[in-house]
Amino acid sequence: MKQTRILMGMPVTVEVVDPAVTEPVLDAVYAYFEYIDEKFSTYKETSEISKINRHELALEDASEDMRTIFALSEQTRLETEGYFDIFYNGRYDPSGLVKGWAIFQAAELLREKGFQNYYVEAGGDIQLAGSNAQGRDWRVGIRNPFEMNEIVKVLSATDCGIATSGTYVRGQHIYNPKNAGALELDILSLTVIGPDIYEADRFATAAFAMGKKGLGFIARLDGFEGYSIDKDRRATFTAGFGRFVAYD
Repeated sequence: MKQTRILMGMPVTVEVVDPAVTEPVLDAVYAYFEYIDEKFSTYKETSEISKINRHELALEDASEDMRTIFALSEQTRLETEGYFDIFYNGRYDPSGLVKGWAIFQAAELLREKGFQNYYVEAGGDIQLAGSNAQGRDWRVGIRNPFEMNEIVKVLSATDCGIATSGTYVRGQHIYNPKNAGALELDILSLTVIGPDIYEADRFATAAFAMGKKGLGFIARLDGFEGYSIDKDRRATFTAGFGRFVAYD
């Protein structure tokens, strides 16, 4: 069973291959994304993060999920030498961490129900588990940032997360917090494969903000691989990335 719904301002796709899947199972996954959007959307005045930014709610009085996200964001800031920072222009925006975390938690709902073969994808970031309908590893395409309809690489993977930071949907929106909030313009796309989508997404966001040295940061992380495309259309990848390439 496969469905795509628009949530959090982006297409969210869930596919479960296991025959026991039912419509209510997918409804529960999408309900979780709706909950995340209501809590963390910086575009909704009623969200918890908006109340924090308006100083109507103190962090210590916020929900457990909000306090968790803030703690994970601070951990990521320290692990990335400050290149990941949710505080900008006097406001908090944890979107760079929330999406991957939410995808991972949504996928966990399926795992906890006993499903083994599925994927959960939101806005190009994906958590994979088990096999596809053909009994093979899942296939994931990387789009050309210069031509959205073109796939430049097809990956074959399972039981991992794949995240891409770049200009595909929202345009150039990732800032370098170490350069007065300047937009990162050297790299147009950076894909990270990690042990799960939470890890892949947070480090992809930070590495993209690092610009040209971001791929080197990914290469130094144990259990991660990366692939980047720069403004001159040059592709660069880490040493172990090739084992995930199904075909070009």
